[in-house]
Parts: sequence; C-alpha cells; structure tokens
Amino acid sequence: MTVNPMYHQTNQRMEEELSWIRRAQKDPESFGPLYKKYHEQIFRYIYQRMDDEEQAFDITSQVFMKALNNLHKYEYRGVPFSSWLYRIAKSELYQSFRDRKSERTVNIESYQLFEMIDEIEEDNSEMNKKRLFASLAKLKEKDMQLIEMRFFEKRSFKEMGEILEITENNAKVKTFRAIEKLKQLFNTKS
Repeated sequence: MTVNPMYHQTNQRMEEELSWIRRAQKDPESFGPLYKKYHEQIFRYIYQRMDDEEQAFDITSQVFMKALNNLHKYEYRGVPFSSWLYRIAKSELYQSFRDRKSERTVNIESYQLFEMIDEIEEDNSEMNKKRLFASLAKLKEKDMQLIEMRFFEKRSFKEMGEILEITENNAKVKTFRAIEKLKQLFNTKS
C-alpha cells in the first residue's frame, strides 16, 4: 500500500504544526495556518460521507469552530493535529445524520476500487466492481469506516486509532476483521 503524504507527516512538519497549535492556543488569531492546512481534507472527509456540498461546507465550518473554541483542551499525542479534527468531524457528521435522519453515502473513485479488488482477488473486471459495491453496501457502519480510512484515505493504523479513540493494535485487528467480512460478502454468490 502506498502512503499518501497528505495524511502522513515528517517529524519536522509535526514540530512546525505543534508550534502553530501552541501559538493558536495563546492567540486564536493564529489559528489560520491550521485552518488552511486542514480545511480541504476535512471538507472532503465530510463530503464523501454525505454527498451534499452545501451541508458538507456547513458541517466543516462547525468542525473548525469547535476546534477553535476547544483548542485549549487539545493535547499533543504524537499524531497529526488532523486526528483531533477528524474526531470532531466524525462527531459533527453523526450528529447531522441524527438531526436530519440522513443516509450516509460514500464516494468511491475507480483507482481505490482496484486496490480493494486486489486485496480481495486479482480480477478487476466490471462484474467484480459491481460485486464489490454490493459487498461494501452490506457492511456495518463501523466496518465501512475502517475500510474507508485504511484504503481510501490511506491512514496509518496509529492515526485510525487516534481518530476512533482506540489503540493502534485494536485498529489493526478491527480493520483485518472488516476486510475478512468484506471478503466473505464478496465471495458469497448471490
């Protein structure tokens, strides 16, 4: 699996980010670099799950308002600041679903499908894409979330654990189980 540099940072970038956080904790006017760095990826995370651009912009704004208002509570844990933002985004997104009784959707790109099919079996045919879509639709919310983070967002298990508030090892185990469920659904003839 290739690593997406958008989600994975060097120690130097983590230190720079930590200095931005400390400045913003003292002076909220200094929150700009964090907002600029993460706004687009938080928006995409939300938009992929609801497929309503206007609503996604609203929720993204709520995420950053909550982050700014609660920045004094932020604790550095050795992972990017985005992990904390994703936890807020997940919470806001689920609250929106409860408030609006919305259906959750996932936008899946073709290249991401090929990687998923490679994980399950070698044949990347159109029929297998359809089987994969049908199998993904049958997964429980928690399993789908793990697969999205690992395959579509290219997150490390450490980041996944931080976002989901579980250990890194637990993230690995749960992701493995989700993949096994997906393989089982994929290989079931219907």
